[in-house]
Amino acid sequence: MTDDYAHLFATLAETKAAAWLDVLPEQIAAGFNISTHGTSAHWQTIIKNLQLPTFSVRELNSDTVQIGLASDLTREQQAQLKTDLMAFHPWRKGPYNLFGIKIDTEWRSDWKWQRLQPHISPLKNRLVLDVGCGNGYHCWRMLGAGAKTVIGIDPTLINVMQFQLIKKMHGTAPVYVLPVGIEALPYGMKAFDTVFSMGVLYHRRSPLDHLIELRETLKTGGELVLETLIIEGNLGDTLLPEDRYAKMRNVWFLPSADTLISWLKRCGFGKIRLVDVNKTSTAEQRSTDWMTFYSLANFLDPNNPNLTCEGLPAPMRAIVIAQAT
Repeated sequence: MTDDYAHLFATLAETKAAAWLDVLPEQIAAGFNISTHGTSAHWQTIIKNLQLPTFSVRELNSDTVQIGLASDLTREQQAQLKTDLMAFHPWRKGPYNLFGIKIDTEWRSDWKWQRLQPHISPLKNRLVLDVGCGNGYHCWRMLGAGAKTVIGIDPTLINVMQFQLIKKMHGTAPVYVLPVGIEALPYGMKAFDTVFSMGVLYHRRSPLDHLIELRETLKTGGELVLETLIIEGNLGDTLLPEDRYAKMRNVWFLPSADTLISWLKRCGFGKIRLVDVNKTSTAEQRSTDWMTFYSLANFLDPNNPNLTCEGLPAPMRAIVIAQAT
């Protein structure tokens, strides 16, 4: 564990999230327990030993999150940094430019930000939660948009460690990625001004329970920004894959847009707006030098890009904004 959580704990103590403080330190310690992941100790050593010179460039408002310039490092330092960064492969969310090293991640996460950012309430001075945040790319964008404090949660340790590495380069900032899932948050906190859940709902066996969990993290009147896979169809239409979806076993319910809106209404949300529907392209999600495993192109029907390799509708994503009532 490399972050300093004093500011986070103080922020939570000022809100209804204070109840989380009773268990959060133990949850964080358990998440970073090196005995539960064979590579964790190596990652933590890299972060601990990272030595960088003084620099001035920190850019969180551009499509590429940038920290430092190539000219800040010697060639030897830059080569070592690239080796260190590669030790955290695969890099799925980005892009980043770290001291001149451009991390071309699997996802062009900036494209999703471009689609949603014009439609959300201003984040200035807001307490923000990002559920299933990956390595925190969008958390940095939220901070750049003026959020008071951003808390990302993600139970996948490599994502959290990538964030820790980047934050070590950036320096102190009110942004955190914690190695926990949403079930770690006490029910009924109602503490956050804005909550993002992007790319999570279809991984939940009970999507309605997830929506209720999200509602219970929000203040009354707080804003939910929900992004998930959908299908074309009418009210009531939902796809439940029999086995895999785009080679993923952990995909459960893909509703139509109207069905998704009805779920949100049933779970206590109002002022619901469907602001974007977008078919995922192989330009937005693809294999790169920084994520060399199979990606979207390998999961689609090679003869029909409108279908997955299982013959199901190809990935299409919706962004819905709603208010907790």
